[in-house]
Amino acid sequence: LSPVAWAAASIYQCVDSNGKRLTSDRPIPACTDREQRELNPDGSTKRIIAPSMTTEERSAVEAAERAEHAKRVTKKDEVRRDRMLVSRFPSEAAHAAARETALNDARRAVRLSESRITALAIERQPLSDESEFYIGKSLPPKLKQLLDANDAAADAQRSLLQNQQEEIVRINANFDAELDRLRRIWSGAGPSAASVMPVSTATSVSHAASAPHKTAAK
Repeated sequence: LSPVAWAAASIYQCVDSNGKRLTSDRPIPACTDREQRELNPDGSTKRIIAPSMTTEERSAVEAAERAEHAKRVTKKDEVRRDRMLVSRFPSEAAHAAARETALNDARRAVRLSESRITALAIERQPLSDESEFYIGKSLPPKLKQLLDANDAAADAQRSLLQNQQEEIVRINANFDAELDRLRRIWSGAGPSAASVMPVSTATSVSHAASAPHKTAAK
């Protein structure tokens, strides 16, 4: 070899599966599953070549990389959602006002259903009174039709009322979760950190944190 070629040459060494030390001027195929050392011409270590991974090992590494990537994406999403949440609700007062607006809409729907159920009960009373004249007999088709229609309408309203009452519970649960998240963000514990907290809210939050907000359905 010329001096230049000699200086650029590398030597590869490893110990194979039988414990035999192998040396070559190129990576050694018999040692792809184990560590190899690339040496400079003077015998000093140039680098360590890690073993090639098996298909299963590569799959495991790729799965771990995907999981880590997903974790980073989730973290960024949390930061973005937190900042949007604080922007929408700069104080507990703003959050409480939004809760009341949502609850008032649901309560209005509940009152309408309750009013309709009461009206249907009033409408049914004369029909029930009339049906007493036919005890032990078949009801006239028209009367039976009116009673059945009233019962169906009342059942539908009761089902709707139950859904509306459950909606009030859901609204409160969502706002409770949001408020808990906001308090942690304002305290600096959330992923978006305390830097996103408007200065004007710092004092009100420090006082409100010790008194959880509860809104009773009216």
